[in-house]
Amino acid sequence: MASIRIGALISGGGSNLKAVMDACASGAIPGRVVFVGSDNPGAGGLLRAQAAGIPTFVTPYGQIIREVRENAAAPLPPGIDLDAVLAKQALFHGKPDSDRVRRFLTARILAESDLLAQMAAYEFDLLILAGFMRTLTPFFIDQINGSRSLPRIMNIHPALLPSFPGVDGYGDTFRHGCKVGGCTVHFIDYGEDTGPIIGQRAFAIAPSDTLDDVKKKGLEKEWQLYPECIRLYAEDRLSLRVSGGKAVVHIKTP
Repeated sequence: MASIRIGALISGGGSNLKAVMDACASGAIPGRVVFVGSDNPGAGGLLRAQAAGIPTFVTPYGQIIREVRENAAAPLPPGIDLDAVLAKQALFHGKPDSDRVRRFLTARILAESDLLAQMAAYEFDLLILAGFMRTLTPFFIDQINGSRSLPRIMNIHPALLPSFPGVDGYGDTFRHGCKVGGCTVHFIDYGEDTGPIIGQRAFAIAPSDTLDDVKKKGLEKEWQLYPECIRLYAEDRLSLRVSGGKAVVHIKTP
């Protein structure tokens, strides 16, 4: 079995990154993490990676977004068609060609161009989002996936999708009064947490549980689920099938 090369993007402490690194070290995942990138220079996960000898880098999303706000006519890198990106994106509805949406996508594409330039120094097979709190545009997704039949960007989400997409899955689950919570690993597509689901783990929410209890239970499931799904990818056991006009992940038997 070939060893898989994993790139990771993070924004915070990197607890899921640690779970993946530990799984690689133990052999549970036949592979290794080859770089860790972040939008946040203070992300604790960068220190985790550096302590393990893994190269790291930072793309200054905040600075780039401020510069675009100050200069609405900020130019995109040569060869990038903003109208084509607008036509593909599924994050905004109604009037996706509004100035606000165009500025949003412009800023993200400029940041993603920096991400791609820094990632170009490393060969990788799979890119995992491990608490990366930035939306990816079709420009970036297409650059990573290329013409491959299987996506190359994987994400873990703190809710049982398709319920509660967005940045606060556990909080939304708790405030909704759900009796069951969970986490989901999925491939990234052009929407917000709408990509094909690879795996899910659920847990019971007791009447006495606080939001912190829900988050704790969820993280424990995440640390189990993410390495398992990455292992399936590494073992070439994942494929996509179309069912009802939608891409669905099929898991091959060993």
